[in-house]
Amino acid sequence: MSHWLLKTEPGEYSWADLVQEKATVWDGVKAGAAVKNIKRMQPGDQAFIYHTGKERRIVGIAEISSLPYWDSAHREWRIKVSAREELPATVSLKMIKASGQFEDWELVRLPRLSVVPVNQTQWKYVLEESRGQQ
Repeated sequence: MSHWLLKTEPGEYSWADLVQEKATVWDGVKAGAAVKNIKRMQPGDQAFIYHTGKERRIVGIAEISSLPYWDSAHREWRIKVSAREELPATVSLKMIKASGQFEDWELVRLPRLSVVPVNQTQWKYVLEESRGQQ
């Protein structure tokens, strides 16, 4: 199982929207590097949902529920995702940067990339930070 981070502008589509709908098609990914990451996803992979804009924080965990597929009508690669769980406390980009451990994480290095791989160390850090803030 792989881990990912999916960015969304909460004013357009938020974690609360995903929870309410239970599942959605993740679309609108255009950047080449982000599309490459979408194509690597597998059903059962997990993804942090990250609110961009003024929030800049990880808010929940989703599960990839389909193989990547090409939508010819919209000319883009898509996946289906399902809401899994809300984090006990959000983890901000500021906290991640302040840790000093993740300068090489695409979340930090490539702030405009909308689909980012997450390694085991990064995944564990976010979960521990979220649970430690309660």
